[in-house]
Amino acid sequence: MLIAGLVFAAVAALVHVFIFYLESIAWTTPRARAVFGTSEPEAEATKALALNQGFYNLFLAVLVGAGIVVLAAGQQAVGATLVFAGAGSMVAAGIVLIVSDPSKTSAALKQLVPPAIGVLLLAIGVMA
Repeated sequence: MLIAGLVFAAVAALVHVFIFYLESIAWTTPRARAVFGTSEPEAEATKALALNQGFYNLFLAVLVGAGIVVLAAGQQAVGATLVFAGAGSMVAAGIVLIVSDPSKTSAALKQLVPPAIGVLLLAIGVMA
């Protein structure tokens, strides 16, 4: 279960790296605008906010990645704590998105399901 949990957490981290790319690097491109449903003027007006939000996503991904590396190096308590913190924050952010804008439920589920599964499987694996 431990390995399966880490795989789901790693997938979640990769998703969040992609979100970072869309928000912080490609925000005003047609592709990013299509993903987020923004017009060109809206994207330009919110570029600074998106940049900041994208980095939040990157930092969560880095937290999970660091936890996986530390856990693989044999420091289970520290590694698991880092993965739980990063992946748990991803889940919480997805829930906030659903509560704040139910029309974004599909996007929120893509953001929160892999880390939620990762957290659950990691918890089972750590307790075993």
